Amino acid sequence: MTSYCALLRGIGPSDPNMRNDRLRGVFTRLGFADVASVISSGNILFRTDEPHDAALLEDRIQAALQQDLGIEGGTILRTRAELQALVDLDPFAGFTHGKSTYLTVTFCKHPLDPASEPFPEPDLPGARVLGYDDDARAVLAITDTTGVKTPDLMSWLQRRLGTGITTRTWLTVTRILNKLPQEDSRPAGVGPPRGT
Repeated sequence: MTSYCALLRGIGPSDPNMRNDRLRGVFTRLGFADVASVISSGNILFRTDEPHDAALLEDRIQAALQQDLGIEGGTILRTRAELQALVDLDPFAGFTHGKSTYLTVTFCKHPLDPASEPFPEPDLPGARVLGYDDDARAVLAITDTTGVKTPDLMSWLQRRLGTGITTRTWLTVTRILNKLPQEDSRPAGVGPPRGT
């Protein structure tokens, strides 16, 4: 079984169709196992033993979200292994996420063109891009919220990368990873062996 997080774009929990219970219902209807959510910004965890083809899974999930709930925003998947590798890099070493300093990860649906490196610096005072992680397909950035707001950085990123992106705080990424089950060969819904 592979553990995934579906990072959904454009989720507003004030919309009844975008509440976690409705989102989880779509994933359960699709036959995924161990469906759960992390906070209310469109982070749905699940496991499946379907062949690993993220693009096909993303398309299938997005079609179901559109059909069942009218959600058109976009779906980006990351496996537990991909998120673990990103966290293990410790890309924000020396920085702390807080009220005035936001550490953000913008996940890209498609890899960036290597010819576009290095990633340009934002023309926003207080925003800084640390870089792009090829394996996680993610742009890592720090925002001093006393000078610029995170939505301003997100708009800047969208102008450069298009709409196939979604942003999470580093705190949310680590929460997702902590809640995602380990990947193993047990069938869906079967707990760990006794004594573990």
